[in-house]
Amino acid sequence: MQSFRTELENPIVEKDIIELEKKIRMFREGTLHEEKFRSLRLARGIYGQRQPGVQMVRIKLPYGRVTTKQLERISDVSDKYATGNLHITTRQDIQIHFVSLERTPELWTELEQDSITLREACGNTVRNVTASPMAGVDPEEPFDVTPYAHAFFEYLLRNPICQDMGRKFKIAFSSSEKDTAYAFMHDLGFIPKVRFENGEEVRGFKVVFGGGLGSQPHIAELASEFIHEDDVIPFAESIIRVFDRYGERAKRMKARMKYLIQDIGREALLDLAAKEKLALKSKVFKIDRTINASSVLSDFIAPIPEITEPVKYQQWLKTNVYAQKQQGYVTVGLKIQNGDIKTPVARTLIKLIREIAADDVRLTQNQGMRIRFIKEENLPYVFEKLNELGLANPGFESVADVTSCPGTDTCNLGISNSTGITRELERVILEEYPDLIYNKDITIKISGCINACGQHAMTAIGFHGSSMKVGPLVAPALQVLLGGGATGDGNGVASEKIVKVPSKRGPQVLRTVLDDYHKNALEGELFNQYYSRQGKIYFYDLLSSLSKHDGITPDDFIDWEQEEPYKPAIGVGECASVQIDLIAVLLVEAEEKLQRAGEAFAAAEYSDAIYYAYTGFINSAKALLVSEDKRTNTQAGIIKDFDEHFVSAGKIKLDMRFQELVYQLNTQEPTQEFAEYYINQSKLFNQQLTEYRNSQLIAQ
Repeated sequence: MQSFRTELENPIVEKDIIELEKKIRMFREGTLHEEKFRSLRLARGIYGQRQPGVQMVRIKLPYGRVTTKQLERISDVSDKYATGNLHITTRQDIQIHFVSLERTPELWTELEQDSITLREACGNTVRNVTASPMAGVDPEEPFDVTPYAHAFFEYLLRNPICQDMGRKFKIAFSSSEKDTAYAFMHDLGFIPKVRFENGEEVRGFKVVFGGGLGSQPHIAELASEFIHEDDVIPFAESIIRVFDRYGERAKRMKARMKYLIQDIGREALLDLAAKEKLALKSKVFKIDRTINASSVLSDFIAPIPEITEPVKYQQWLKTNVYAQKQQGYVTVGLKIQNGDIKTPVARTLIKLIREIAADDVRLTQNQGMRIRFIKEENLPYVFEKLNELGLANPGFESVADVTSCPGTDTCNLGISNSTGITRELERVILEEYPDLIYNKDITIKISGCINACGQHAMTAIGFHGSSMKVGPLVAPALQVLLGGGATGDGNGVASEKIVKVPSKRGPQVLRTVLDDYHKNALEGELFNQYYSRQGKIYFYDLLSSLSKHDGITPDDFIDWEQEEPYKPAIGVGECASVQIDLIAVLLVEAEEKLQRAGEAFAAAEYSDAIYYAYTGFINSAKALLVSEDKRTNTQAGIIKDFDEHFVSAGKIKLDMRFQELVYQLNTQEPTQEFAEYYINQSKLFNQQLTEYRNSQLIAQ
């Protein structure tokens, strides 16, 4: 593998990319263990695929905003390094697939030329900050949350408090109490609020925390009814620091914020967060409200074309066009099946956007796009141009606009196909229930496994991939869930599991549920109201016959759009046949954190320097605990156990208890003087523990 070098205007980004290239070489040479390399590449948006030898690259697009220049750059990169397809995710990212690992540094360099990052798109980090795609144009919003989401992205990117947490951490901003960004299912969710004090408007947010999906969905709990806009970033930093320190690390399935709240309680967690305030980089953080990408609007007056499909046009106007709070302008939604858009289509769309709209596309949580600031009088022209591209299909974010993750197409964790069943369900709706393109109450979401990347656990009708044994054979299956979704103002309901059926019976499940609802619902009764009134047992009885093995056919053993019989399996990731000395690695990692602490100190970033030094303490102590087979589930546990097993036992001599030494970071302002002292203490500690470890090895 040839060495790769790049020149970028941003030295921090350049260093990041060069480090990635270096670690790829070390991994290929067998000097960097697979587990350690995985952590590094995931934090840089590079994810192993089901297919061996290639990667999925996730491109981080804060709050789903992408300019036409950025979209063009991503298209170029997909053509050059991937397959010429752009996959929009439920977290408003874009993914490209089948990328060679060795080419990822070069790919990243090209993206950064238009300020597009891969950093922290995957891994145990703060993931992409999402927001309502109508933010800034929503007639119901108290104010535009775009600047706040952008500030969070900038503040947390490469922030040492969230580089190596126990698990991922997700943040969302909704534009109004409708909660279209699903704050209720996030680790931190924000709903904009306005108060008036002494006749003046005061902005703030209702904040909820601890929400999550996965195998055990949890609705976020209230953190505060109102946090002032200047305090939301310090509050978030405090929460993240607590999660980093007290969150589970050994048991992956328990390493989310929702479990930490369950373990120690809401009040205890908020108390711990309050104690972090002294150590924060910013006690208050004023957000620049002027960040608004929609300031440059098109003055194009389009010719009025003849409408080639009048019925479709009228449907499109009713389902895909949204009035903005800016008079005379509308937003148009693009329904993109499976979230996949080919680069030739994307490039033609880019030309149209530049002609008729603001340079401010927003990707949606439903895997579509919203094109903003289109003049109402240009709608006939826009429809015709979109129709030529196949992007004027009515029913945007309706029952007929099904959300799905890639499933077994590319994902290591996929159990059964989610993309093929999505296409089939959309066909059933359009052919058999055409009026449902106007229904935006019922949502359908599908995931390829229980992990809920398709958000099946918070939707009216959800499915997740599974398998079921039928005699000696195994068939692809779908777990059916019903009754979930947002209820507004940061509240929501998790979908309930009803039955598991063979995958090929998914369409019949949909028909049965829709027919029953249309036949028996009260006038004006929404689907989830109907589900709640009838109850889980009612729907189990309704669908249980479809779960039985009676009438199983050979076709039931073949997954959607496949030809071969189904085989339950997970994909193969990278491998490296080397042994790892975890203790030595932890000590080296501590030294790397201390090097970063020195760099941050030299840049006068004292709070960051202190946190890097804190992580150095943790890694050093963990190394010795691992050497004696002690549990290292949480950072707080590491600190406590090191005192018990090494300091109190007289194996390591310190001038104070280890807890007192480490937790000084919360009792001192992050000044230059304290940062210098704390870094030096962490260096001395690492040196002492390295010497102790070396003496152990000699004794062996």
